[in-house]
Amino acid sequence: MANHRDERPLTELMTGLVADISGLFRKEIDLAKAEASENLNRAVGSLETLLVGLIFAIGAVGVLLSAVVQGLGAFLVAQGMTEANADALSAAIVGVVVALLAWAMISRGLSALKGSSIQFDRTAASLQRDANVVKERLQ
Repeated sequence: MANHRDERPLTELMTGLVADISGLFRKEIDLAKAEASENLNRAVGSLETLLVGLIFAIGAVGVLLSAVVQGLGAFLVAQGMTEANADALSAAIVGVVVALLAWAMISRGLSALKGSSIQFDRTAASLQRDANVVKERLQ
């Protein structure tokens, strides 16, 4: 940066510097607010996905459990198992499968939440640039 003399009085220079710095900080606060809003919107979207997964898991348990348990129980009875044992085994098998499906949906929602980390990357980079400009002006 070239060294040149500014003929303005020191009070005017200091007033300008203070005005510039306060303007920069106001803009940085506005940027931080906007970035926080974006991050919050992404997090809310991920929570919605998680909740939809949970609703599907509950629906799957309610709708499919009885039909599949009865079908599997009938199959096991046809294979020679007693009806009581076939019903118990089929209920256990279907319960495990539905639980695994629910776990997969919940895991997907949670990983989406973790993926939307709440960081202020643009604000931090902008603040660093502003700090460098202020340092240059003070030299």
